[in-house]
Amino acid sequence: MDVFVEIIPGTDARQLRVVEGNRETRFHALWLRERSPDAQTLDPRTGQRLIEAAALPLELALAGADCDGETVDLTFSDGHRARFALRDLHPEAHAGAGHEHWDASLPELPSADFTPALECDDALSEMLEALERYGFVKVSGVPLTLDGMLPLVERLGPLRRTNWGAIADVKSINDAFDLTMTQRGLEPHTDNPYRDPIPGYIWLHCLSNADSGGDSTLTDGFMAAERLRRDAPDAFDCLTRTPSRFRYVDDDAHLESEGPLIELDARGEVVRVRYNNRTERIPPLPPEQLERYYAARRAFFALITAPELTLTPKLAPGEMLIMDNYRLLHGRTAFRLDRGIRHLRQGYVDRDTTASRRLTLRRRTGVSPHSRQESA
Repeated sequence: MDVFVEIIPGTDARQLRVVEGNRETRFHALWLRERSPDAQTLDPRTGQRLIEAAALPLELALAGADCDGETVDLTFSDGHRARFALRDLHPEAHAGAGHEHWDASLPELPSADFTPALECDDALSEMLEALERYGFVKVSGVPLTLDGMLPLVERLGPLRRTNWGAIADVKSINDAFDLTMTQRGLEPHTDNPYRDPIPGYIWLHCLSNADSGGDSTLTDGFMAAERLRRDAPDAFDCLTRTPSRFRYVDDDAHLESEGPLIELDARGEVVRVRYNNRTERIPPLPPEQLERYYAARRAFFALITAPELTLTPKLAPGEMLIMDNYRLLHGRTAFRLDRGIRHLRQGYVDRDTTASRRLTLRRRTGVSPHSRQESA
């Protein structure tokens, strides 16, 4: 691939243009200088910066630029020289596996086996890459014990403890303190939007599911949000700009937090959805604003409950779902207790430990973000 670099005229030598095939990128001189990959700028062991970036002169410019097709050699106006690998100029291109949006036509569930993921780094890496790509993965062969998921959790990091403990039972009980602990169906939702921070990943392990009903429902919240952006942009805009509140109260806990139903990053990409009808308490906004919000929420609800966007797997004993709680909306159909019990165990694992394990395994094993799908 042909590569061309130049200091852009008319920018006071403060911008570099890099053309790689059909991709053209512009870089600021200060951005390049503070990332200079040499032992005077970055600590060779930790990669942490040794210079104070904020103290670099604002008028810093580029004095020279050359490229041999794989590396870029730069000279700065302060006399500093740096050599960059081309791929390191685009760290965001290698940071994530990429999200693949899906609907009910997804041909098969992303899946993993418990024992290989527990014992083999390659298998664990493939499981975490699938989780990042699709927002969920079904794990088979989980031991039928109360803490059966725990050994695999410990391969990533600690369980997130909440007011319900570490691993909690999900089954019907008398005098339930939460509707999860009843036999009713549950609408698509994300868990615990009333917490700060919101739990990152849900681990839901099935011990028994012998009763009629109790099927899981799974919806890709990112797909639903993008459909809303495409078909009803005003509704999408409303749900990204209107913060709602979420509240949970029982005898021992009082939890509240707020945020929009659809959250965007600085680039306008969807990075989180919140939806929990049971705990949402929208503030008393001006009536005109609430009119727009209620119409937008209804349009979003129609999408997340649409059959064409919903998967309905039924977990069998020894199966487990790991779900991205920032992306996946999950629920269940109602069930009856005529022929046995429905008993699942649920825990939370934080996003930072999960992402750290995925990225360190990718670096160590060389597993491609798309290797599982490429080999399928």
